[in-house]
Amino acid sequence: MRANLIAALDIGTAKTCAVIGELTGDVPRRPGLKVLGVGQARTSGMRREVVTHIEETTDSVKRAVKEAELMAGVTVDRVYAGIAGEHIQAFSSSGVVAVGGEEVMASDISRVHEVAQAIALPPDRELLHAIPQEYKVDHQGGIKDPLGMAGTRLEAEVYLVTSASAATTNIRKAVSRAGYRVQELVLEPLASSRAVVTEDEKEVGVAMVEMGGGTTDLAVFYEGKIRHVASLPFGGLTVTNDLVKGLSIPFAEAQKAKEQFGAAFAQMVDPQETVELPGPSPGQRRHVARELIAHIVEQRLDEMFGLVQEDLNRAGVLDKLGAGIVLTGGTTALHGTVELAQQVFAAPVRAGRPEEGLTGLADSVAFPRFATVAGLALYGADRFKETGEGASTLTSGLVTKVAAWLKEFF
Repeated sequence: MRANLIAALDIGTAKTCAVIGELTGDVPRRPGLKVLGVGQARTSGMRREVVTHIEETTDSVKRAVKEAELMAGVTVDRVYAGIAGEHIQAFSSSGVVAVGGEEVMASDISRVHEVAQAIALPPDRELLHAIPQEYKVDHQGGIKDPLGMAGTRLEAEVYLVTSASAATTNIRKAVSRAGYRVQELVLEPLASSRAVVTEDEKEVGVAMVEMGGGTTDLAVFYEGKIRHVASLPFGGLTVTNDLVKGLSIPFAEAQKAKEQFGAAFAQMVDPQETVELPGPSPGQRRHVARELIAHIVEQRLDEMFGLVQEDLNRAGVLDKLGAGIVLTGGTTALHGTVELAQQVFAAPVRAGRPEEGLTGLADSVAFPRFATVAGLALYGADRFKETGEGASTLTSGLVTKVAAWLKEFF
């Protein structure tokens, strides 16, 4: 029996991704993961990262995880699942306690965390994360780990992330019906940043912009702390819908046109180049200037980046991004997206691909669209290193076959 398998699940608006990996490395703070299997399935039953149809979502989960299990040759029993959407809310909270002895003990740190988290949430809200930001010992600030320090007063600033209870319940229900258990629900921008943002960038100041199918999620860090998270109601499907209207073609054809011929920066496209698209009648074909497709894509992405910039400005973090912007998510794959973002933000911009800390079949997830699921797997590895809990306990061979048979019938 192997008890160090980590499984991650990203249920997005357009696709569901699963990754199974094996814990590696001896670094306590940044463990690694050997990628064993990757699975994908088209998502149905989700809209803007929120479950709208339990059975359809369950089917997407089942297909994605089974594909990852088949590739890995193992069966898992629990997953780290991502959650995002406009229902996410986050804010800072502080707590203070008297130090019990002559120096700060682990029990003092636990107590101050409890005090900081003692916020009365409405019955329809659920606490997802309580992330320690910094500590003060006898009013001395800037302390990252107060354990063992001398003092009589301990203060903690904690970043609390909450979600709608209905949203979390429906995700757990869909995963459970697929035959798995949610080990932990993790905020997707937080997970993605684990995979594509470096510790140095977090210290200097960076905004991770994840452009998914239905939403664009933001996570801002500076001085090594998470400072702002947001979810904006537009993504890659917004661009596809513009192509449907602008080119008068069906949604599936617009998606293909975007992926094959789309460009986010019209200047990078040859004005003389044409592409073949379906005509207005069945079986009919027509030629369209590729530059027209690029203009439609560029116009929408320019607007989306502008709205991201407005959100960062409202949050008061726009002038604190010394390391600039890290773009990730499936829409980042569009040719010219980074160049357009550089023009809009007037700041350094790079594409974020999951690479650091991953071995095995790491090349299978080294794309922006896998940032969330890879980050969830790395988050799970971190949690296992911290607590010794959260890994799957089923393995290959006969156990795999029996477990798979049981899932089919129960």
